[in-house]
Amino acid sequence: MKGDLPQREPELLKRWEDMDLYGLMMKKAEGRELFVLHDGPPYANGNIHLGHALNKILKDVVNKSQYKLGKSTPYVPGWDCHGLPIEAKIEEKYREKGIQKDDIPPLQFRQDCRDFADSWIDIQREEFKRLGVTGDWKNPYTTMSYDAEAEIVRLLGIFLMNGSLYRGVKPVMWSVVEKTALAEMEVEYADHESLSIYVRFPITESPLPALKGASAVIWTTTAWTLPGNRAIAYSPDLDYLALRIDGVSEGSLARIEEVILIAQDLKESVEKEIGVIASKVLAKFKGTDLKGTHTHHPFYGQGYDFDVPLLPGEHVTLEAGTGLVHTAPGHGVEDFAVGKEFNLEVPETVAEDGLFYNHVPLFAGKHVYKVGPDIVTKLQEKDALLKQGKIVHSYPHSWRSKKPLIFRTTPQWFISLEKKGLRNNVLKAIKTVRWIPEIAKHRIQSMMENRPDWCLSRQRAWGVPLPLFVHKATGEVLRDHAVIERIVKAFKESGSDIWYTADPALFLGPTYDPADYEQIQDILDVWFDSGASQSFVLRERPDLHWPADLYLEGSDQHRGWFQSSLLVACGTVHAAPYKQVMTCGFIVDEDGRKMSKSRGDAVSPQTITSTLGADLLRLWVVGSDYYEDLRVGPEILKRQQDIYRRYRNTLRYLLGALDGFSEEEKIDYDQMPELERWVLHRLYELDQKVREASDAFAFQALYSEIHNFCAVDLSALYFDMRKDSLYCDDPKDPKRRATRTVMDIIFECLTKWLAPVLCFTAEEAWLNRYPETQGSVHLELFPELPFMWDAPSLAKKYEGLRDIRRVMTGALEVARASKVIGSSLQGTIKLYVNSSLKNFIKEVDLAELSITSAVEVVEGPVPENAFTLEDTPKVGVVVTLASGNKCERCWKVLPEVTTDLCKRCENVVEGLEGSI
Repeated sequence: MKGDLPQREPELLKRWEDMDLYGLMMKKAEGRELFVLHDGPPYANGNIHLGHALNKILKDVVNKSQYKLGKSTPYVPGWDCHGLPIEAKIEEKYREKGIQKDDIPPLQFRQDCRDFADSWIDIQREEFKRLGVTGDWKNPYTTMSYDAEAEIVRLLGIFLMNGSLYRGVKPVMWSVVEKTALAEMEVEYADHESLSIYVRFPITESPLPALKGASAVIWTTTAWTLPGNRAIAYSPDLDYLALRIDGVSEGSLARIEEVILIAQDLKESVEKEIGVIASKVLAKFKGTDLKGTHTHHPFYGQGYDFDVPLLPGEHVTLEAGTGLVHTAPGHGVEDFAVGKEFNLEVPETVAEDGLFYNHVPLFAGKHVYKVGPDIVTKLQEKDALLKQGKIVHSYPHSWRSKKPLIFRTTPQWFISLEKKGLRNNVLKAIKTVRWIPEIAKHRIQSMMENRPDWCLSRQRAWGVPLPLFVHKATGEVLRDHAVIERIVKAFKESGSDIWYTADPALFLGPTYDPADYEQIQDILDVWFDSGASQSFVLRERPDLHWPADLYLEGSDQHRGWFQSSLLVACGTVHAAPYKQVMTCGFIVDEDGRKMSKSRGDAVSPQTITSTLGADLLRLWVVGSDYYEDLRVGPEILKRQQDIYRRYRNTLRYLLGALDGFSEEEKIDYDQMPELERWVLHRLYELDQKVREASDAFAFQALYSEIHNFCAVDLSALYFDMRKDSLYCDDPKDPKRRATRTVMDIIFECLTKWLAPVLCFTAEEAWLNRYPETQGSVHLELFPELPFMWDAPSLAKKYEGLRDIRRVMTGALEVARASKVIGSSLQGTIKLYVNSSLKNFIKEVDLAELSITSAVEVVEGPVPENAFTLEDTPKVGVVVTLASGNKCERCWKVLPEVTTDLCKRCENVVEGLEGSI
């Protein structure tokens, strides 16, 4: 076995390809219990990164482990092909050529997106295969296949027909960069610096005399929404004050003797913010007393000449601000709810690109991200500004563009979570699933309990069309099974582009007049695409089954694929599409920081595989706590190299030791020495852990234990103790035969246990031992080890022996350092033990245990000159130079050596010469 993984791995990949390893695995597994891991589809829009590698490697380790447990593990990789990530890449290519997207015909744009996705599928497929991931790479699934698009539409039709799908005007998260609505699962929160302002709204009417001439004060961090203001919300349960300002600090914009309306419990914080140093409470009143109070808009007289009423709102709290909440019905969920309850105007102020419409006074054509200074200037001109500042707070961003979002009220298509009990169905389904780790269950439950209706429509071009017809006269969406079936049939035969090319009559049939209907041009949220994959992959492929046994993705998929799959499945077949869900963390650098290309610390899987090999990457995955964020960097990979060398050297040693081994040489368990039976006990223990860990998908502790077994039990003890027998005993000697028999079993166990992780190295070792043309360690199962090997009493004995051996080894090191001996075989040990340790050393060759030429046991107290260890005070060792001569063959120093060889070696040599 060579150590050049970057060169050897591609050779093994070619061999697997030529022999169709995946096909052979599936054929050999026919009739076995199925284990189906459904692949979450990555976007086909660029080279894979380390997060992709982590995900695919972990899935491969799970699949290969389950296969070795005796299951059939068909694995169909997939790709997400629609949506913004790919559109953005195509638009970028256009811009490089000086072309505007709007100048390209929509069908050409869609074809360019399809071609782009196809090209990256081919590239990513090879990159994933390079990691050693085994699967049905010749027949992957894609969300843009005709069959997939047809099934997506069929499932959408179920929501349409049961009334869950509806069109509504609601405030939705809107990306002005991507010019589309986003669903909750496409939103992430990150720190953002916003303009913070306190604003006066002059009170024009109130049943409360103390508020005559006063101003209602609001605080907002979204100054751009002020043109959309139509009300101020208060809490009926809070107490409010009419507060006269009697003193202000230098630079304050507050005026002496002006009266402001704020919440009583926020008096101190508001005064501090706006620079009030003296004040007087003129009146106190309940929130309910504010009914009938009205104000003018701060820009009154400049196109905002309307009444701004104070209205009750349940969302008003004392967490921050003034206790009065600026309300723009077009730009917030609570704002919209208040507006709907009190029939407020929902003004359209902001276009899809974030620019104010031309009809918006003062700010027409300005961008919401940049209008802040203009808002402040106008407020100052109207004497309405009390304070301006900056605040860094958690703010919604697009998951893909990473740009801040706005709330924008537009007509969109939604799936109701309440109308047909979808939310309750999902929450019930969550309880039927095993979540790994357990905390993931609480996370997705919380998300589902609080999420709004699912916004399905996107104002983009590349995706599955939202295949709906709306009656022009009534505004009602057409709900007709026959129409849905015709659309499904057309998509299956011709792909979703037919929605844009065919006469609508093809879908509507003879019953409906196309002139009476509006054909919707939005596309479907891509999360519905991937959420539907559980149907068009698991149900449609004969080698799979539904539900999946496992979904395995990053923890961000609680708001993404895990959730969309649940919603689609529970909305169509009323059950979870998976039995188990496992999550992994994200990749960070060695200091725990998110990796950054700009800092130059981003590690690519391609670099690792080309320099260190994919097996190193795979070993890093299982060697990490993958439920948390995974650290990676040069030092961490160096540690993995050290661990890898231990595995590789163990396999190389076994291959050398087993050269020429045959079935005839094997020896039965009951004829084996105690040491061999102890090793078999350790193998039995590990076998139980391999099976438990494989079932639990808990590989980190398992492979740490296997590594310790190689380093401590084998290399430092068993191999060391049996080296003399292996090289010097007669080949027919029972002890040597037992040694090779056990080493054969160790090799079988290790190669099969390591194969799910070190898939290349285990295969190389296997082929060195079994070079059959169609052979592969990946076609093998974990070995079945007999219960008779379980020997806990023997394990206890060897725990004691190892303690004694530590003392002997420590004494030999001291003797070597003080030049009493050179090698340990030049020494003789006098071992002092008390009677309680006699059972540990009974029938044990202590010279073999210590790798010395002789050991004398003295039962009694430990003399002062003996070497001891603090944790084993009842064991003492004195090392002296062995008497006699050195055997030139085994290197032991014994009195019996009179020529060149000891008696044992003389007999062995004579026997070997006689057999020639």
